Amino acid sequence: LIAAHGERRPEAANEGVTGIARAVRAHKIVSEVAAGFINGTPAIPDALGGLTARKVLVYPLFAANGYFTRDRLVQVLDEANGQGRAIHILQPLGLDPGLPKLVADRVTQVARGIGIAPAACSVILLAHGSRRNPASRKATEWVAAEITGLGVYRSVKVAFLEERPLPEEVATSCPGPAIVVGMFSGEGLHGARDAPRLIAMLGRADIAYAGVIGNSPGVDEIIVRAVQQAL
Repeated sequence: LIAAHGERRPEAANEGVTGIARAVRAHKIVSEVAAGFINGTPAIPDALGGLTARKVLVYPLFAANGYFTRDRLVQVLDEANGQGRAIHILQPLGLDPGLPKLVADRVTQVARGIGIAPAACSVILLAHGSRRNPASRKATEWVAAEITGLGVYRSVKVAFLEERPLPEEVATSCPGPAIVVGMFSGEGLHGARDAPRLIAMLGRADIAYAGVIGNSPGVDEIIVRAVQQAL
């Protein structure tokens, strides 16, 4: 069961997550694959109810181990598990060991696509952040440190929507060209609207947006590896 936050907006089909579920299903490593949403259709209880297996591995498609992963998802699954199945929740995408390489591969792909050598560009990881909970910051800083260790890019920096440093603060100290990666798990408000809007407000033609991590090519392979290890 791939569990995601999802969106209830009329134009939000949550197609990115359902597409990932289809890709994971194609690997044929388990008997059933479903996707469920905290906000969206199908809801997690409905998706869980549609599975027949007695053992369910849950992959949280979340960018950090914050409230929705640690608390809300656990609560929803407990309430929905009337059949007493064995449910095991894996690490969220934001803490998956394979995520830094996936982000780096995406940055390199975008950089080369616009004619920039990876070594000449900076990377900005843009996450939600929170003044009350450090989970988003910790996950993003971990990914930044891992990517820095690869020694591929000029610099790797972090920025947040709801805590400092803000995107405009990071941009002033970041020589171009730069690639911004949205550390968001789906095509929700932050990744699809807020991030592009904030980047446009910078007025920098040398800063490009690489999209969100939840829609990056290869997410299905990260999930498959995590499931295989759990099995």
